[in-house]
Amino acid sequence: MVAYTQGSLDKIEELFKDQGYRVRYEKGTFKTGACVLQSSLVVVVNKFSNLEMKIQSLMAILTEIDIDQSRVNEKHLTIYTQITKLKSKR
Repeated sequence: MVAYTQGSLDKIEELFKDQGYRVRYEKGTFKTGACVLQSSLVVVVNKFSNLEMKIQSLMAILTEIDIDQSRVNEKHLTIYTQITKLKSKR
């Protein structure tokens, strides 16, 4: 279980960076809390979402993309493991 804290959000953002993605926070009319811009390496998050929604949205995207395990920074292994457990439940 991932804690809904700013620290967890920071680690998830770093995990995206490890994979070559850029996370941006912008306003807009989102049906979900975040999206990947047409197969690019940019993830856009609704900046008006609360912390929990931002984390849930980013984790949902991480469970859908292919993660290169060799690029996961050692500092992010714990959160990566928690997210892969979510992916295996789907």
